[in-house]
Amino acid sequence: MVPIRHWGVSHMKTRSRSYSLICLENPKSPVAEAYRTLRTNLQYTSGKHQDVQVLVVTSADKREGKTTVVSNLAVVMVKAEQKVLLIDADLRKPSLHYVFPVQNEIGLTQVLGGDCPFEEAVQEMIDIPGLHVLTAGEGPTAPAELLGSKAMRRLLNKVRDEYDIVLIDTPPLLPVTDAQVLAPCVDGAVLVVRSGKVARPLVQKVKGMLEHVGIPVLGAVLNQVSDKDSKYYYY
Repeated sequence: MVPIRHWGVSHMKTRSRSYSLICLENPKSPVAEAYRTLRTNLQYTSGKHQDVQVLVVTSADKREGKTTVVSNLAVVMVKAEQKVLLIDADLRKPSLHYVFPVQNEIGLTQVLGGDCPFEEAVQEMIDIPGLHVLTAGEGPTAPAELLGSKAMRRLLNKVRDEYDIVLIDTPPLLPVTDAQVLAPCVDGAVLVVRSGKVARPLVQKVKGMLEHVGIPVLGAVLNQVSDKDSKYYYY
């Protein structure tokens, strides 16, 4: 396991993309409180259903905020004294190495390909105790086949014994089916929906796509609600 130190906002500013870890930067904000509400709702869901431990976080289309949501959700779960593994399974357009101070040269791709053991690829956030990140890694040629492989099943079976919760960031469902091939390995999905961006029939379609392959949709996050429609602008 690679320990990663020197967490800070200044590091975030050097990245080429902008992602907000509001639950670290402003934990008393209404946005952070909305994430804690999401955490509580998921914990309640887990209490009603057995073995809700490995969760996919996905969306219908790109730029709906799924990476921001899954990253902040991981932070608030760690704050609740859970040991969390955050996996970047968006092998086509990985993003977690833009959110956290981690490298992406070695990651999930290398673990599944047998080029690197999980213990050497996963990165521990020293300044966020309890959070471990497995980036996507470089060079996958067949992402869907890799995610649907026996190696992926073995990996997720292994980490169930080591973590309280495993959160998986996957590509959006309308362009590609990568999230669906994880059906045998996961316990449920959280669907991120950006307010005003995706039509309701398309959201219903992707919900049906997940349920068709046996992935229960545990809930949806209505993201970027305008303050014209709500008391707060929140995730």
